[in-house]
Amino acid sequence: MVTEPNNWGRFGPDDQRGTLNLLTPAVVLDALRSAVTGEVLSLAMPIRGATSSPAPGTVPHLPGRPLPQHFMSVDGGDYAAGARPIGAGLRVADDALIVTHHGTTTHMDALCHMWSGDELYNGHPAARVRSYGATRCGIEHVGGVVSRGVLYDVPRRLGLGHLPADYRVPAALLEEIAVPRPGDVAVIRTGWPLVWERSREEYWSGQPGLSAEAGRWLAAHDVAAVAADNAAIGGLDAHGLAAEPIEDDLHLLLLHRHGVHLIELLWLEELAAAGRAEFVFVAAPLRVEGGTGSPLTPLAIL
Repeated sequence: MVTEPNNWGRFGPDDQRGTLNLLTPAVVLDALRSAVTGEVLSLAMPIRGATSSPAPGTVPHLPGRPLPQHFMSVDGGDYAAGARPIGAGLRVADDALIVTHHGTTTHMDALCHMWSGDELYNGHPAARVRSYGATRCGIEHVGGVVSRGVLYDVPRRLGLGHLPADYRVPAALLEEIAVPRPGDVAVIRTGWPLVWERSREEYWSGQPGLSAEAGRWLAAHDVAAVAADNAAIGGLDAHGLAAEPIEDDLHLLLLHRHGVHLIELLWLEELAAAGRAEFVFVAAPLRVEGGTGSPLTPLAIL
């Protein structure tokens, strides 16, 4: 049993949704008032490429992770379904996606993605996470997320294009930008994806992210989820690892202790350019039963 401040038992002994429980109908209806112009922006990175081309390497990702693969068959050569005839000389091309989400695509982490000892969030047994899927706290429990999004454009606040690789965002800086309401989705811009086009080596040299105190501050303000354009919410070192002590690990702090879902590898440049600090945030992961996470396309409705 965790002893630090946490949300275990807060939403009932069987809870598997964490702070998403804060998204009551009243909170959702209030969040919808954040839309003003009706413009819709995608906050997702693209999935592109195939095993026979170098295209998969053209999107930001962590090194050493299996990349998302996209196959299209127009002649039956890629897989059995092929480009099947549908009459009158017409044919249809079929797509098949093999998606690995953690570290390679815009995705949401399920509450079963990280645990400590033999317990998942809320005291669920970690032994229920098996090779065939997790029977507790899987991504299928998320459903649809509709909330007020709050953009924390940290580089703009500091007068930078993007944060340095070793920068860890302090809680005080988040508080200067905005104080979230319960049920908000905190969207953190570091600007780090911009580095990818300039230099793969620089992108892999580390990553900026939230400090542990910033994670605790967001959890204390009852955010429904934390989303960021980096690969791990917190910062990473040159080995692609979190360097903080285990008690300050943001995945353990937010997922395991507080039941706060994490959304990583967003594309936030158009949203930042729009200059809107508040918007309607919409996301729905794939309903993968027992999944530790899912690719998704978050939307910002301005």
